[in-house]
Amino acid sequence: MSDFAFTMSGEEPVDEGNLKLSDQALGAVMMALQKSLMEQSDIVPVLKGFDFDSNDGGELIVLNPPVVSLEPDVEDQD
Repeated sequence: MSDFAFTMSGEEPVDEGNLKLSDQALGAVMMALQKSLMEQSDIVPVLKGFDFDSNDGGELIVLNPPVVSLEPDVEDQD
C-alpha cells in the first residue's frame, strides 16, 4: 500500500505523525453537519474555520466547535 497526502499545489506535506480525530473533533464535525442541514447552508466554511490542536494521545481536537441552538416551537393554544 502506498502513502499519500492531500496538499495544495506547491505545498510540502506536513508530517505530524499519525493524528486521528478525537471523539470531541468527530462530534464537532457532526455538529457542523447538523447545523448546515438545519440552516440549509454550506458546511465548507464551518469546516475550513476549525482551529485544531492535538492532545496527549495524538488525537486532533477542535478549539472552536460550532454551537447549535434550538428555539422551542411555540404553538398557538386556544
